Amino acid sequence: MSSESTNLLTATVASGSSLMLLQLFSRIVTFVLNQALVRLVSPQVFGTTSIQFELLLSTILFLSREGVRNALLRASPTPEQSNEDSTKRLVTNVSLLPVMLGIPTALLSAFIYLGTSSSTTSSQPHFRTSVALYALAALFELLSEPMYIRTQNELRFHVRVRAEGTAVLLKTITTFLVLVGAPEDWALIAFALGQTVYGMTMLVSFLLACHDNLDFFPKRVATTVQHRYVLFRAFLYPLRSTESLLFEPTLFSLSVAMTGQSVVKHFLTEGDKFLVSRLSPLADQGGYAIAANYGSLIARIVFQPIEETARVFFSKALHNASTGRDSILTAKSKESFQTAATVLLTLLLAFTHLLLLAVTFGPPYLPLAVSLILPRKYLATSAPSILHVYVYYIPMMAFNGVLEAFLASAASPADLRAQSRWMLVFSAAFVAAAVGFAQGLAMGDAGLVWANVANLTLRAAYAWAFVRRFFRDAGAADAVRWRRAVPPFPVLSAFAVAAAMVRASAIKYRDVPTNILAQKGHLATGMICALGCVLTCVLFERETVKQLVGSLRKTR
Repeated sequence: MSSESTNLLTATVASGSSLMLLQLFSRIVTFVLNQALVRLVSPQVFGTTSIQFELLLSTILFLSREGVRNALLRASPTPEQSNEDSTKRLVTNVSLLPVMLGIPTALLSAFIYLGTSSSTTSSQPHFRTSVALYALAALFELLSEPMYIRTQNELRFHVRVRAEGTAVLLKTITTFLVLVGAPEDWALIAFALGQTVYGMTMLVSFLLACHDNLDFFPKRVATTVQHRYVLFRAFLYPLRSTESLLFEPTLFSLSVAMTGQSVVKHFLTEGDKFLVSRLSPLADQGGYAIAANYGSLIARIVFQPIEETARVFFSKALHNASTGRDSILTAKSKESFQTAATVLLTLLLAFTHLLLLAVTFGPPYLPLAVSLILPRKYLATSAPSILHVYVYYIPMMAFNGVLEAFLASAASPADLRAQSRWMLVFSAAFVAAAVGFAQGLAMGDAGLVWANVANLTLRAAYAWAFVRRFFRDAGAADAVRWRRAVPPFPVLSAFAVAAAMVRASAIKYRDVPTNILAQKGHLATGMICALGCVLTCVLFERETVKQLVGSLRKTR
């Protein structure tokens, strides 16, 4: 492995580890806070803040920055010396787009939300003030976006880790103190102030990290452009001209394509929250919110950092190699493709093991877990049934996240347009499935999560087809084969036997009280089966583990 690939992989592994620690810290803090909050506020308030306000915030941020952020990950941190200053200025100008988009997006989203909110929601105390604070919090975050992009492209991942860690802590403290110290009707304000403090902390943290160069005002750059004209049908006559540019053309067109696609992608990602906010009463929205917080705990701690660092790694690793898809690959390009393929398949293999663990042990032991972690007043809501679906939802989030990270890193504008067309199809399928499951099959809010599972499966399948086509066009079709992402047959057999045993145990203990002492025999069965599955994995996948450990050691 070349020193460049090694350094990139080292930085990526360090980034993933740091982000996992950050997510572990933030999720533990948030989990503890939520345990207190669900007892301090009503389900109606919790549903408003965790479903509707969070949806407003994510809409503003996602539509304003996601496309530009993904496009600029492909920018080289070290441009050619001859045009280094002009290239950096043009890239910096592109990084300002989220701020330019954010102001009208925040205003429009807030006004639409205020105008379409139900009377039950809008009649809550300080509702409009809280909406304004959430929009302001989004703008604070967007103001830090150019500095975020710069630090990510410079592989200074520790800046983000420190900023988000500090922001989460201050947000938590602010929300809790206002809830405890202020009158009860200030509940919405407490959450809004906490989010505003989060946005301000992010902005201040990135300002301090980039204090040596805060020149982020857009400036035009004079560049020399070479045109070629045909002369007498036989000769190519070069003609150079000077143009004044505001944005780097390739990255700007890619940003536009990805931003347009983010509209559809955002609906697919947050469609369940949108439907819940419109179809379910506030109390059920609170149940849905607490189930989503518990159910996505692992996804946020582990899979979100993996997805984000994988997007950075794939963007950088394929930045130079991607130009070789239509030509003969150089040795350096082949190495970059092979490294990207190995990282991708390793992640998919790990997620396959997660799927096996979730499907094998999740359903038999979830009733006991639900009775232990859910507050009593939420047991009568849709939260328990939603958590059952999360057993299948979480692994699909993992698969789809890393596959779409690769697609976003390697796709051309034409590929993105094709994906956007298919996403419209997936959107229609999601809405049909959501209505059919929730109302037609009377599955309620759990039907919305099942529709999301189906949606993620379709998106992951499309992204996998893109991966196969990408490597085939590059002459490296053998680098990605689905069999390398599936455990050997003995491992699959061990999980199948374990699944049968724990389900038989669950039937035996079905009428036993759901507490740890009464269910100790059921728990012992699960521990023995889990140990057997782990030993089988170690025995039959030893060589794969050795190769993984060896590759990680080489990056140190």
